[in-house]
Amino acid sequence: MDDTEIITRGIKALYESLGSVDALKFLNLLDRGSNDYVEISHKLYSKQTVDEIFDRAKQSSEERS
Repeated sequence: MDDTEIITRGIKALYESLGSVDALKFLNLLDRGSNDYVEISHKLYSKQTVDEIFDRAKQSSEERS
């Protein structure tokens, strides 16, 4: 999958998940570049073990190849 397809799928997933207004808000927040990615990561992964995160990443990688 090339970068353009990843971006296209990601934006489509945002719109489907958040709706058009909140998807645009999200994209604008990313564009500002003032996000605390450490804090975001803690919120996203706080209830997961390192092994769970690794296994999901490994599975995703295998599905792409």
